[in-house]
Amino acid sequence: MGKPIRCGLLGIGHAHGLGKLQVLQESPDYELVGVCEPDDAIRSQWQNDERLDGVRWLAQDELLGDESVSMVAVESTVPQLLPLGRAAIDAGKHIHLDKPAGTSLAEFQTLLDVAASRDLIVQMGYMFRYNTGFDFIRRAVGQDWLGHVYAIHGSMCTDIPRGKRAALAFHPGGMMLELGCHLLDMILLLLGPPAKVTPFLRHDGEVGDELNDNTLAVLEYDCAMATIETAAMEPDAFPKRRFKVSGTRGTILLEPLEPPTLQLCLREPAHGFQAGWQTVPIDDVPRYVRDMEDLARCIRGESTFGYAKEHDYNVQRTLLGACGIEALSRATIDDIS
Repeated sequence: MGKPIRCGLLGIGHAHGLGKLQVLQESPDYELVGVCEPDDAIRSQWQNDERLDGVRWLAQDELLGDESVSMVAVESTVPQLLPLGRAAIDAGKHIHLDKPAGTSLAEFQTLLDVAASRDLIVQMGYMFRYNTGFDFIRRAVGQDWLGHVYAIHGSMCTDIPRGKRAALAFHPGGMMLELGCHLLDMILLLLGPPAKVTPFLRHDGEVGDELNDNTLAVLEYDCAMATIETAAMEPDAFPKRRFKVSGTRGTILLEPLEPPTLQLCLREPAHGFQAGWQTVPIDDVPRYVRDMEDLARCIRGESTFGYAKEHDYNVQRTLLGACGIEALSRATIDDIS
C-alpha cells in the first residue's frame, strides 16, 4: 500500500456523514485532515459530539485550498451537495458525492462534465454498488442465469422520527428522493434507463407536515417493468427491505438488504446450484468500507473507476422523473458533452 491519501469531509449534515467519517478515520488508505461544515447551525449541532472528538474543524478555504488533499467526501445536506461538490471539483479534488445528486439535473451534468475534463473522479454515495448481495445479483443477471428479466421490485422503507421529517420535505419527491435513489441506481445498472417513469407521491402518515411519505415509482421497459416503494413510517423496516429480480429461468430475492441475505430459485439446476429455492451464503461487509477502498485504488491509478458519468446522469434523470419532475422529457444521454 502506498502513502495514505489525504482527505477531508465537506459537510457533516448528511445521514451518511458520520459513517463515512468513521470509515475514513479507520482506513489505512486515508489520512483525514479534518471536517468542514459551512452551515453554522449544523456545525453547532456536531462540534461537541463525542463521536467527533479529536477531529479538526476547518474552514472551507482551508480544506479546499490544501494542495496535499486529494479527495473530499461531500457529506452536506442534500440541497448543498451540488454547490459544495462543484467547489471541490473546481479546487482540483476527487470527490465522493453523497446521494442523491441534488435536485438540479443541469447542475449535476455540469459538475460531471467539469470533473471529466479535469480527470477527476466523482464517486456517488450509492452504497449498494459495493454490497455483496447486489454483487451476486449483478453477476447472475450479467451472465444470464435468470433468463429474460421481466420484473424487478424494490422496497426500502424506514421509520423517521417526527422531528426529522421536516428536513426531508424540501422537495416534492420526499421519500423517493431520499431512499428510492439507491434502488434506482441498481435497477439502471441491471436494465439501463427506462422508457417511461410514472411516480406516485403521497402523504399518508399521521404527522401533519408536507413530506410525501408514501411513494412508489413504476419504470417501464420494452419487455420488463420495475417498481420501487419507499415510505417513512414503517416500524422496524430494515429487516424487510428487499430487492427481487424475476426472470424466465429464475428469481433472486435479497431480503434484508443489510446484512445481505439472499435466496435463489432456478427452474433447472445450473451454475453449481440446484433447482428450486435455496439460500446462498453471502459475506457481510460493513457499509462504506468497499466504497472507500475502491476509490483509493482508483485515485492511485491501481484500478479504473467502474461507473461512467453517463450512468450517474441517467440515474439522476430517472430519479427526478420518479419524483414528479419532467426530467425524462428534457435532455437525453446523447446531450452530455
